[in-house]
Formats: sequence, structure tokens, C-alpha cells
Amino acid sequence: MFGTSSGRRIGVVSYRTGRRDLVIYDADDPDQAGAVVVLNDDEADALAELLGAPRIVRRLDELHHQVEGLVSEKLPIPAGSPYAGRTMGDARVRSRTGASIVAVVRGARIVSSPGPEFTLDAGDVIVVVGSEESVQEVADILTNG
Repeated sequence: MFGTSSGRRIGVVSYRTGRRDLVIYDADDPDQAGAVVVLNDDEADALAELLGAPRIVRRLDELHHQVEGLVSEKLPIPAGSPYAGRTMGDARVRSRTGASIVAVVRGARIVSSPGPEFTLDAGDVIVVVGSEESVQEVADILTNG
């Protein structure tokens, strides 16, 4: 739970069953829930992505100013990529290049911090962070294998 700058209190309740509730507390009684929204898995993921993606971009911008030589690039997964339809783990990008995939853009959806089990699709755009050389190596891997 946290308080906003306007004085509202908002929280997320996560149950052992996997259920998650977004709780907006009453403005007049901060101990009383004013509204509760039960979120299914897809809705919770969408909310996390909506809130997390702008923060990732801001952090990357800050890192660019702090770390000389660090770049981030958006790389498309071409239709003929040997990794289209395969998991990120299959590409072994980090171990092969030292670069990290920090997000995947699929249409209007942003998946932040995708894990190795995430399946890449042709048309996805990945956000890669690393040195210029390592990012170029990732582009080559995704295009040629």
C-alpha cells in the first residue's frame, strides 16, 4: 500500500491462491476500502506492464548518462528469424553477447523483463541493453542464428 501525492491510498492485495485485488481506499477514511477491483492473471500482468514500462525507459535513460558506452536499441524479430516461434532461452543472448533483453514490444503490449521461457514471435520488437558491439551481435543472432 502507498499514499499518492494527492493523499489517496492505493494497495494491491495478493492472496496465496494467486488472486490479486487492486484496492482504492476511501478518501475520508483511509482504513476503509472505497473500491476493490479483482484482477485475473492477464489483467494483473497488463497493469504491471502499464506501470512498469515507463519506469524502465526512464531508468535506461538515467543509465545512459551514468555509464559510458551503454546503449539500448530496439531490434525487430524478422519473419525469417531462426528464433521466431522459439523461446528467448533458445537464443542464449546474454551468455553469447553479454547484452540483456529488457523488454519485448508485441503490438501495443509491452512485456518488461521477459524470462527465458518467453516465446518470441516474428514482428516482435525487443529492447536490448549492452555495449554497441554486443547489441550488434544480438541483431546478428536474431537475423542469422
